[in-house]
Amino acid sequence: MRDQIDKYTGKLLADRSACPDGIAFAAQDDVLITAGAQGLVELAGNTLSRLNSLALVAARPSLPFADFLIARADEQEECIVPQDTETRTFLHDIPFLRQKDLSGDPSPVLAKLLGNRKGVIVEGVGIVAVGAITVEQAFINYSSVFHSTFVKYLQDVLADGFRLPGEREAFEAFRSQWLRPLSAVGLEFVPSLPGDKEAILAEIERVGHYTVERGLVDSFFGNISAVAGELIYISQTAASLDELKGCIDPVPADNSSTTGITASSELLAHRKIYEQTGSRVILHGHPKFAVVMSMLCDRKKECSIKDCWKDCPHVRDLGGTPVVAGEIGAGGLAKRVPPVIGASGSAIVYGHGVFTLGREGFGEAFATMVDVENFCREEYFRRVEEML
Repeated sequence: MRDQIDKYTGKLLADRSACPDGIAFAAQDDVLITAGAQGLVELAGNTLSRLNSLALVAARPSLPFADFLIARADEQEECIVPQDTETRTFLHDIPFLRQKDLSGDPSPVLAKLLGNRKGVIVEGVGIVAVGAITVEQAFINYSSVFHSTFVKYLQDVLADGFRLPGEREAFEAFRSQWLRPLSAVGLEFVPSLPGDKEAILAEIERVGHYTVERGLVDSFFGNISAVAGELIYISQTAASLDELKGCIDPVPADNSSTTGITASSELLAHRKIYEQTGSRVILHGHPKFAVVMSMLCDRKKECSIKDCWKDCPHVRDLGGTPVVAGEIGAGGLAKRVPPVIGASGSAIVYGHGVFTLGREGFGEAFATMVDVENFCREEYFRRVEEML
């Protein structure tokens, strides 16, 4: 169990979603195990001991966005409701506890909230996330809350500007110090995907790791695939893209068998993209600025559509990349992405993420995703500056 705690502590440090001196885990083995930052270990242990779960992480985010969202919320509000796909599908909403309402040990209240939700924000303390049966799940849920609050805060700044003391300064520090230049420099790709199974698997594993390493996907979301002959090699559902060894399924391209039962929920979308574009590889990530920008629409005030993420029939444009709505899995996404992705080699799904193609190999797909995210990043800051 301690090796799992060490592993996921390392992942939180690697993706820079938590402060190095602000991470604590608790896990139930034969006895309760705790490890990490002194100020959070007791909270993690006390909360987990009240839950019928195996693991819990309590960590201070590396960015103040979650606390800003609480401070900007109305007094009667008790949760944050981001509109990105990760929140809608996995979190539903994110409850929070205000600092002024905390007295004594907050673990009983936290445990009650975590009985119905996967993560909670405690103002001034951090994000507390639970894993029902693994330490890995606690890490995934923390990552999801971090991703969703990141996206929600950037949306709110663009809509309402800065409203709190110190907010502008923190935002500028995020822009100049936390963000890193995004590129494919230093990465190696096979120029043309080989036909050999082992070579294909090795390339998928390597590119999956690149995608996580460069911050193009959070948590365990996103997927990757390659087609060779009559088979689609695709990452399994819930697989971490930086740990794909043994987690890639070979699935008949013609859907002639049920061997894709453990494959990514986006298998149908991948299959249809291959059919309509003739590409060799597909990469799907959740780069944050593309997610933010996908949910901005000039038509919202005059539009009667309520569930934009699934019902919007329009194809919008972001720097030459089409933006479409569509449910994940076998829903609208599999119908709306394939017809539009061929021309540019990329497509953005409302609130969800980016699909990119490689005609011969992953180098093209990866570079395209970097370009899409960089455009969205630049466009976001251009709009912020214009608004201010």
